[in-house]
Amino acid sequence: MAQSSNYSNGYAEAQRIVGIGYYYLWENEKALKSYLISLSTFTKNDYKPGMAKVYNNIGNLYREYDFDKGLMYFNKSLVLADQLNMSDLIAGTNLNIGIIYFRQKRYNIALNYFEKSNDLFTKLGNPIGMTHALQNIGVIYFNLKQSDKAAEVLIRANHNAKKNELNNTVASINLTLAAIYINQGKFDKAEEALNEGKAYTELVKDPKLQQDYTFTSYQLEYKRKNYKQAIDYLREVYTQDSVQFNNIESQKIGLLQEQQRHLEREKQTLILIERQKTNRVMFWASVIVFVLLAMVIMLLYINNKKKAKTNKQLQTLNDEVSLQKENLNRINHNLEEIITERTLDLQIKNKKLSEYSAHLSHQIRSPIATMKGLMMLEEDRLIENDEFVKEIGKCINDIDDKIRNINTNLHSLENKGL
Repeated sequence: MAQSSNYSNGYAEAQRIVGIGYYYLWENEKALKSYLISLSTFTKNDYKPGMAKVYNNIGNLYREYDFDKGLMYFNKSLVLADQLNMSDLIAGTNLNIGIIYFRQKRYNIALNYFEKSNDLFTKLGNPIGMTHALQNIGVIYFNLKQSDKAAEVLIRANHNAKKNELNNTVASINLTLAAIYINQGKFDKAEEALNEGKAYTELVKDPKLQQDYTFTSYQLEYKRKNYKQAIDYLREVYTQDSVQFNNIESQKIGLLQEQQRHLEREKQTLILIERQKTNRVMFWASVIVFVLLAMVIMLLYINNKKKAKTNKQLQTLNDEVSLQKENLNRINHNLEEIITERTLDLQIKNKKLSEYSAHLSHQIRSPIATMKGLMMLEEDRLIENDEFVKEIGKCINDIDDKIRNINTNLHSLENKGL
């Protein structure tokens, strides 16, 4: 349903719950596979509450097989749970971290975590969590050789476990109580605790607990000096140990293989994502290049159009310039003709002026000299007035005729001389 509705966090949570189911069925490889799928999805969505829970679940898988990895996952869970103030998860993770320190025989550190867990579960009013915390505190006291205190705490935990129908917990608590009673020499109480615990162990079908009960039964018979029965239990323990060792090694190898397969799948997924990103980048790069090419082509087209228009305008201007040049050539030609004509006219006029000047010197000077002589005669009273006037008139008419003749010839280009 989560997949069909595209609810990825719901899908991740479903995978986490499936993993828990496989964990209770002792199918740890399948459990890890589901957990890793869940974790991968939560991580992609950056959904920290889901990530914190899955880290705790994976830590539980490694709790019995690989202490370092178990602590690593529990601490990751605890960091996120603290950030998000997930009180239930903080209490449970503290409990799980305490169990690993107990397995490492670091009892005081383990006790500190168990007490933190118990305080939190008490504040939350979580009876199941309180029961588990009390059970582990009792086990710590037992290992610290405080048997009476251990028994007191474990009896309380056993009562709570039965009240909440925690069969596995009841079986586990009875095992520790039996060990305490054996050390105290209370063999009847130890046998009673063993018998009750075995019944619960059969009910929950926990092979590890069955093995522990076999070993505790051996210890009881050995203390009773019932050596034959003790040897039988010891043989059974040895057989179970071999099977358990093989199972543990198989579980370790299976978990490592599953984690490796998950890493490979993640790697392939990352490669595929990178390839898709690259393809997407290439696609958009191609689109951008296509758009740029289209723009360049458009600009070239517009530029060519403008160029054609400009060329047409230039051609028109060239034609106009050519026409103006032809007109100028014609005007220049006409000017040359006019200049030549005017030059010729000037040359003729200059020639005539030169001739006029010479004529004035030679032709007009003669009547003027005559007039000058007549004037001298008039002064000396050697000529009559009438004759004087008559001769002067002739000189003047002669001068006038000569001047008219010169003027006519100067303004007539056809006449080459005076």
